[in-house]
Amino acid sequence: MHTDFFKGKKTLVTGGSGFVGSHIVEALLKIDASIRVTVHRSPLEYKNSNIETIKADLCRLEDSVKAVKGVDYVFHAAGSVGAAAITADKTMDMITTNLTLTALMLQAAWSVGVKRFLLFGSSTAYPEADYPIKEKEMWNAPPYSGYFGYGWMRRYLERLAEFVHKQSDMKVAIVRPTAIYGRRDNFNPMNSHVIPGLIYRAAAKENPFIVWGEKNFIRDFLHVTDLASGCLSIIENHAECDPVNIGYGRAISIKEVVDIVLEAAGNKNAEVIFDTTKPTAIPIRMVDTSKAKKLLNFEPKISIAAGIRDTCAWYINTRKDKQGSHE
Repeated sequence: MHTDFFKGKKTLVTGGSGFVGSHIVEALLKIDASIRVTVHRSPLEYKNSNIETIKADLCRLEDSVKAVKGVDYVFHAAGSVGAAAITADKTMDMITTNLTLTALMLQAAWSVGVKRFLLFGSSTAYPEADYPIKEKEMWNAPPYSGYFGYGWMRRYLERLAEFVHKQSDMKVAIVRPTAIYGRRDNFNPMNSHVIPGLIYRAAAKENPFIVWGEKNFIRDFLHVTDLASGCLSIIENHAECDPVNIGYGRAISIKEVVDIVLEAAGNKNAEVIFDTTKPTAIPIRMVDTSKAKKLLNFEPKISIAAGIRDTCAWYINTRKDKQGSHE
């Protein structure tokens, strides 16, 4: 799968030492692709003769140009992310960083003649809905109030990518992922997302186990390995600047996630308390994945339960091996 498309091509993964980017690198290594990875703050875990690394600050145009020279395809996975309860000033920092480095990467890729460019949108840009939302419904209403600044930033980057797609010969693929989790996620309880945050605390054997928000809030969680597979597929088969939801396609309640996490971490007897006074994210987020199935034949392979168990086991083993360096 994907082998012929990437054969003889140079593929850049920005943010390749980060969470999503490292899994895209892993997927490309499996098909023997020639890979370049930009490294800024975090070192690259992989050592492989197919990987070339470039030290680069992608908030500098000259570094972005250096990164894309001689490259055919770009997976732009570099960026700044945070949790729902993050403070307003930190959100502004994320917005500024993502706008700057993504605009510069698009400019640089256009200037050197990159053939294809994958841009990440976000389900945070969707308006609030209590049903699986379709790609075309993005513009029906503003983003959910809690995601206002971040969601509009993600919308604007899609429009910027559309401009480049129309004005240049570079083809752009746009992925809108749902809530992603898996190995090498951010488990820091101060700014992690839902699943890694729960795993961190469950592994610490917290009791009582206090969860922010309502137990019946629901999400579409997707394992990062499935996201990486979807990314390879869309850049090959649908680089048409036409956004595609990549998600699990089935929602699960936060209570169900908590139960799976506690069992996986060996803390299933903990008393669970849902604290509805604490800040939390959108109550319901489901995305319609029919477009991905139709255009890409995309079907997630990793179940929620299996994915959480694997992530939890990886975190516990890594924490033991590295004495808390991932905490």
